[in-house]
Amino acid sequence: MPSMQQLLGREPALIGVTHVLPLPGSPGWGGDMGPVVERAVADAEAYERAGFDALIIENYCDIPFARDFAGRGAVAGLAAVAARIADRVSLPLGINVLRNDALSAVAVAATVGARFIRVNVHTGAAVTDQGIVQSEARETLRSIRESAPDLVVFADVFVKHAAPLGNTTLEREALDAVQRGGATALIVTGEGTGAPASIDDAARVRAVLPETPVLVGSGATVETIPGILGVASGIIIGSAAMVGGEAAHPVDPERVAAIVRAAGR
Repeated sequence: MPSMQQLLGREPALIGVTHVLPLPGSPGWGGDMGPVVERAVADAEAYERAGFDALIIENYCDIPFARDFAGRGAVAGLAAVAARIADRVSLPLGINVLRNDALSAVAVAATVGARFIRVNVHTGAAVTDQGIVQSEARETLRSIRESAPDLVVFADVFVKHAAPLGNTTLEREALDAVQRGGATALIVTGEGTGAPASIDDAARVRAVLPETPVLVGSGATVETIPGILGVASGIIIGSAAMVGGEAAHPVDPERVAAIVRAAGR
């Protein structure tokens, strides 16, 4: 299993999230891709200037999300945004197509040369605000093999805004995601966007899969980052990097600078 350093160039890794403004086909679409691209590129450049190691690009503002296929507009729009970002920053890129459209994430990633995709429900099933979301690990890995053989999967375990369907444990879901689903790295989150993830949960996942990179994917703050990095292979930063700590706001250069300092950079 490759380390986070092998995947992204440094361990522990700081991964920023670009919350793309509403895309074509979403209820909030504004009718003009110009501001969408401009904002996303500015966020990406702010993360790179601050010293982050990688970037996830996701259609966060397309709420309410589709349960499976995100729609042609979302996929085309996200590809356009990601392609522009790839031209402007040198950070390794990841793609997340919400709610759980892994096949579209593979397509976008292959188009723009991204290094990884994030999949909320890679194995098993979960009860979410979109209803029951089921995994498509087999189809995802087949698509990767056909379209982008070097692409890897970062899979959530007990993902936020969801509850696992059936009687399972955090450890079992983590083992299944890697051993049966072929995930390369795992993500532990809190209950919702911006909610702190449990460091104990990250440690539990690390204990059963000591060779697998484990990321904390929500709720990190300047105060908690040192403790998280004592356990995790890296942190995914979204809301904490944005103006006022609000998930739909632009990236705040002062906040990302403080986050990098807290990580000991």
